Amino acid sequence: MSTQIHSTAIIESGAELAEGVSVGPYAYIGAQVKLGKGTTVMHHATVDGATIMGQENEVHPYAYLGGKSHDKKYKGGVQRIEIGDRNVFREYTTVHCATEENLLTRLGHDNLILAYSHIAHECQIGDRLVMSSHAALGGHVTVGNHVNVGWGVGVHQFCRVGDHAMLGAASKIVQDVPPFLIADGNPAVCRTINKIGLERAGFDSEAIQRIHRVFKAFYKKGLNQSEAIKAVSVQEDSDHVDIDNFIDFVQRSDRGIA
Repeated sequence: MSTQIHSTAIIESGAELAEGVSVGPYAYIGAQVKLGKGTTVMHHATVDGATIMGQENEVHPYAYLGGKSHDKKYKGGVQRIEIGDRNVFREYTTVHCATEENLLTRLGHDNLILAYSHIAHECQIGDRLVMSSHAALGGHVTVGNHVNVGWGVGVHQFCRVGDHAMLGAASKIVQDVPPFLIADGNPAVCRTINKIGLERAGFDSEAIQRIHRVFKAFYKKGLNQSEAIKAVSVQEDSDHVDIDNFIDFVQRSDRGIA
């Protein structure tokens, strides 16, 4: 598998391209970029900054990875992004570098970032995110695994989104969204569990019922957070990993849960 670089592409001295990398017409690769095996950067796309990409990623036309942070605290220098394997960045998507040398913007594996979406500085993204068009994650946002972000969603800086959560289209996320739930609205509130998403991820009916009981304790019984945690902790299956993950997420929330 040979590396293919179009004659009109600009590859700055110092860039490292592994075997099988493809760079299309008029694409730009910055001097501190490292592209993993089989990664494709299509025509007119840009990968800049101190960006390290794993294997078999796709950067579609006019996408811009490694751009300067929007953060006013940025004081210069070439800052970092780390991207795993098999991620897809569709047209006009942007992913910004960290603001300082000791910080990092990071994406895991198998994420699909659709057209015109934006991932800001210091975001921490897990695996298998589906981020629909025109959505945006503010700085320092943390997103778990198997998350679905709907069209036009805006997530406020420093918010967290738990595993298997779904954010409804055009929602305004200003607080943390716990695992397994669907948040929707402006500002968003958690409406129900992400039942279809959980089924697609292989959760069986018993697991889904368990998660639904936790949701009801926190959102349907008029309990405050401490009371809800206590109510869940006395359930027969309270030591299950899904419940542990939910409660741990809630207890570590600085912004409060949606």
